[in-house]
Amino acid sequence: MKSKTERRKELMPVVEDRRAASNRRTDRRVPVELEVDYRASETFLFAYITDISAMGIFVRTETPSPRGTHLNLRFRVAGGELMELEGEVIWINSPRPDDAEGRNPGMGIEFRNLSAAQREEMLRMVRTFAYLNDDKPGDDDPGANGLS
Repeated sequence: MKSKTERRKELMPVVEDRRAASNRRTDRRVPVELEVDYRASETFLFAYITDISAMGIFVRTETPSPRGTHLNLRFRVAGGELMELEGEVIWINSPRPDDAEGRNPGMGIEFRNLSAAQREEMLRMVRTFAYLNDDKPGDDDPGANGLS
């Protein structure tokens, strides 16, 4: 079964999608700070996931793998099970010494071949992170003390 990206490339082989990345995403991305080990061929590396969605992650690294690289990923959410997934690099932010936009170097990775159980676990993790990130009450929030 082909991914959305592969199907889109077949339907639009010449026209490149130049919309901002946030406008192309179909799944909510949630900021996180998770350690990840990944392997491409015989190379083993360690980095950090800085955002996650049900379908992929962004890995912050000064040495992103080229687009199309298949990776074996291993990461664990506190209190959760060890996730061992396959992914493919679908875009990169190359390190730039004069990056005025402040973009983090790294690579966007889309998950591949997720089992039903892995997909459900990813959805659960993303919902948990989204809830924790959205549930940061302010001083004027009547629910801040849990008494609403």
